[in-house]
Amino acid sequence: MTVLRDRLARLLRNGSAARQSPGEAEALLDSDGFLRATAQLASQLGRGVDDVRAEATAYVLEMAASHVPPVVRAWHALSAWMVRGFQIIVDDDELAKLRALDRDHALIFLISHRSYLDQFSFPPRLTREGISPTFGLAGANLNFFPLGTLARRNGFIPVRRATGDVPVYRLALRALVGQMVASGRNLVWSIEGGRTRSGKLRPPRYGLLRYVTDAVDSVRSEQTLAVPVSILFDQLPLHEVKLMTEESRGLPKKPENARWLLSYARGLRHRLGRIYINFGSPVPLYERMVALRAEGLADRQVVERIALDICHRLNQVTPVSATAAVCVAMLGEDRALTLDEVCATVAPLAHYLRARGWPVAGGADLTDRATVSQTLHDLVGSGVLTCYAEGPTTVWGIGDDQHLIVAVYRNSAIHVLVMRAIAELALLAIVRTPGATKRTGWEKALAVRELLKFDFVFAGRAEFADELWNEFTIMTGRSHDRDAPLDIEEASRSLNESDLLVAHLVLRPFIDAYRVVAEELLNLSAGDVDEQVLLERCLRLGRQWSLQHRITEESVSGEMFATALKMARHRGLLGSQAGTTAEDRAALVAELDDLQRSIGELALMRKDFVPV
Repeated sequence: MTVLRDRLARLLRNGSAARQSPGEAEALLDSDGFLRATAQLASQLGRGVDDVRAEATAYVLEMAASHVPPVVRAWHALSAWMVRGFQIIVDDDELAKLRALDRDHALIFLISHRSYLDQFSFPPRLTREGISPTFGLAGANLNFFPLGTLARRNGFIPVRRATGDVPVYRLALRALVGQMVASGRNLVWSIEGGRTRSGKLRPPRYGLLRYVTDAVDSVRSEQTLAVPVSILFDQLPLHEVKLMTEESRGLPKKPENARWLLSYARGLRHRLGRIYINFGSPVPLYERMVALRAEGLADRQVVERIALDICHRLNQVTPVSATAAVCVAMLGEDRALTLDEVCATVAPLAHYLRARGWPVAGGADLTDRATVSQTLHDLVGSGVLTCYAEGPTTVWGIGDDQHLIVAVYRNSAIHVLVMRAIAELALLAIVRTPGATKRTGWEKALAVRELLKFDFVFAGRAEFADELWNEFTIMTGRSHDRDAPLDIEEASRSLNESDLLVAHLVLRPFIDAYRVVAEELLNLSAGDVDEQVLLERCLRLGRQWSLQHRITEESVSGEMFATALKMARHRGLLGSQAGTTAEDRAALVAELDDLQRSIGELALMRKDFVPV
């Protein structure tokens, strides 16, 4: 820890010695727009103008950030030390394109947020590659001494969470973001609003993006581009992934502070592979807003569509890592496997990715025995897997209490497999329904899409249909579109002869989590629902059902249950809304029970299924 203390001390000396430039915050406080906005809000709140203006000014100064050259240089050195256990992989051609765009565009980088290390691996790399420095909007939970003090001099803006009842703060943040957009600054933040706890991309948060689009609209800026950024790790820092799984099980989030930083940095001494940074196609915000409004969408819908488009592009450039592929195999069997068995399980996934043209992280060959073997050894080294070599053949298994961690890595590739899983359910619906047609499968796919839309980012309806027909093409071996016929016999043959069935891996954990929530809702009496109490009950019931092997262990997740509650709220199953009845909740239970049976039936069809 001596190295970390020395680097922080050097940063503090540089920060205190350097005079901070006036920056965006000070310029904002003198602007006519800020004065008008605070006066208008004061009138709405029934408060004095000076009082509101003073409060807003305090918030703006709290968020004030700049780039102090000596601090930036020292911060970059600290960042390199923090990510010393990783090799950062970025496409040089993509960086060259961004450098060209950076000359006459403002770039809004919207990242997938998997680790605290994102802020140490991504923005410094942009600056090193000659791209204008970014202002990063990050959670105020990291605004503690000395990290927050130094980060603000490196362009990081601390943003408070849960400000719904602090209108003056929201005005200050909106005004500051608008000022930076109008000035053509580069920005970066997580489109998810926080780190994923499950390993997959979380649903987008709209607040900051709405502030940006409002500013773009007000100045009619055609030079502002939103750039999706995928950040993927071979393995996450051990201390961090342990905390993620604890939080998923309902334990309270531990506050970040200087002691936490020292503990976190101590855990970074292990080598954990690579960090892969990939860029999606930029979205020209003003042009996109104009096009969506021409379709008749309201402003709120415009922001939501743009956010979903960005998330979809982000998923499209997120590769599948060898770690994810091996974890798919381990969870698929949930027993110890030999190297041959792991390779045999991973191979169909590798063939599927090749058929889809989907990238593999680092260009790894997932059919290569040495690649799979090295990945197994790396996961054993971090304690995620165990290795037993005392018998005639070495076998690998999931370590004690490591299922959630394995699921986190598996879920980093789940966006690639979700359409395959839905296609399997669609084909099974055709097989199970007398007189079924292709439309039967389409309706099943739409129903699953509607159920899971709060957990997964799906394409628009037309593109979703194209993706489904493409999966049918891969599974049946012949071209499919909306009008191509598909009978029960062909659907049955496609499922029974497939060497890759993934619904039990991809969808079952989520359906299981939804089923827990549905059970607790069914047991509630009519009236308003205390969601925090309900979540605690779900965690207890989920743990019980997991011990009884009624659901998967990774389904016992606070984050999964919270998303299931969003779905239930959307369906009017919470509180005392009109139409909320026991029958509505029972209908959800029946829907989920049917999906669980279908997923179980598909699991039994697997060619590699071995009865226990």
